[in-house]
This record gives sequence, C-alpha cells and structure tokens, in this order.
Amino acid sequence: MPLKIAIAGASGRMGRTLIEAVLRNADTKLAAALEIAGSPHLGKDAGEFAGSSCGIKVTDDIERALQGCDALIDFTRPEGTLHHAALCKKLGVRMIIGTTGFDDTGKQALADAAKSIAIVVAPNFSVGVNVTFKLLETAAKSLGKGYDIEVIEAHHRLKVDAPSGTALRMGEVVAQATGRDLKSCAIFGREGVTGERKDDTIGFSTIRGGDLVGDHTVMFIGMGERVEISHRSSSRMNYATGALRAAAWVMGKPRGLFNMFDVLGFR
Repeated sequence: MPLKIAIAGASGRMGRTLIEAVLRNADTKLAAALEIAGSPHLGKDAGEFAGSSCGIKVTDDIERALQGCDALIDFTRPEGTLHHAALCKKLGVRMIIGTTGFDDTGKQALADAAKSIAIVVAPNFSVGVNVTFKLLETAAKSLGKGYDIEVIEAHHRLKVDAPSGTALRMGEVVAQATGRDLKSCAIFGREGVTGERKDDTIGFSTIRGGDLVGDHTVMFIGMGERVEISHRSSSRMNYATGALRAAAWVMGKPRGLFNMFDVLGFR
C-alpha cells in the first residue's frame, strides 16, 4: 500500500516540490495538501502545482485533512510546525520536519511530541548533505586542533533565517567532533576592529541573493594549507526525495525523535 502523505505549506517553493515528488513516486500517495487560512490557493487542486490535477484540494482544515494520513511532511515555519505537531500527536500521524529556526522551547515541544509519535527532524534532507555532515565529522576529528574553521553559506534572496539550519548543523557537527560547545564558540559576524581570531572559535558567513537554492562550504584553514568540504544544490528535488526516504523509514518506528543520520544508518 502506498504511504498516504500530507504536505504542509503546499503552495510554497518546497511544498510544490514535495507534491511533485509524492505524485511521481509509486510508493507514495498525496493524501492532503495544507495551507494557512486566507491563502489564495485554498480549494485549488494541489496537483496543479506539479503540472497536472490529482483530485486533492488545498485546505486549511488541517485536523480533518490529517485524519487517515500516515505522515506529514512539514517544511514551513516554526510556529506552524509546532501547531501541526500538536495535531499529529493527537491523531497519531508521524512527522518529517525540515523546518528550521526553532528556539529551545520549540525544540523541547518537538521532543515532547516524540514521546507519542515518531518524528524525523533535520535541517537538510538531502542525502548528499548528510553524507557531507559525516565527512565533516571525520575531518574535524583529524583537523580540529591547529586549524581555523569557517562555515560559509549562500541562499536565495527570499530566505528569512540566517545562518541556514544546514550551516548551523555543520557547525554543530564540527563542534561536537572537536569537543566544543557551538553556543559559546560561534562567531556570527565581524565588523570593525575585532582583534585577532580567537582559538577554537567557529565562524559563520552568510550570503543572500537571487535564486540560489543552497550552497555550503566548511573551511579548515591551517598554516600553509586549507581543506574545504562543500555541497551545492541546484534543485530542491534532492530535499524532497530525502524527505520521502525518511517517511518510508519512520513508518517502522512507533515513537521517538530521529534525524537523517538514523535514516541513513550512520549511527
């Protein structure tokens, strides 16, 4: 039986890509397409976002739409995702969450929901990006001492959070591998007379412009050499296919909070 998938933020850039991926996949079925109240897309056939009708209408009656769904894929905003998590917990619907920008309270709310349902949370569902995380872990363990570390990310001009969730996760991976706490060692901006670079800090630089899908580079800069590990996305479809892979995997879990390292068997 195909997995019955609901998509949150159906009319957004990522929502449209997810709908296309679900409709193209023989193992999944689009069961619901969700939007906020007042959206001009309410009542439209969700398949039109992918170029053909599918019979599923975009709705803001989220609780009703989620009934009977196997999983909700949510790449929206923290406040919306947390509302959806409460409903999924109530209805027993698993979640795949690509939303970024949660504060500590939001992260705790997801952890609490995961005591009742299975949730996969990741700042980036691209398989390639998650392989990059693993490469960074290996590199950091060997290069962490004596090498300055900088994370550079570039996204489209409409992205509202910075640094990206993927860049922050890259920083977390490197920090954990080198025994650091990212909250205390991250440097998010430099201006004016900053003084010499402090040892064990991790720098972040953000670029916004045009229609860049997502570029990330981590630089390990030593005396006389530099190692760079990069990932560049040219399409959002790689995020969507990774999310569907996570949806298939999470169906085997009754409850718990997971990420793509669990899905890909990296632990």
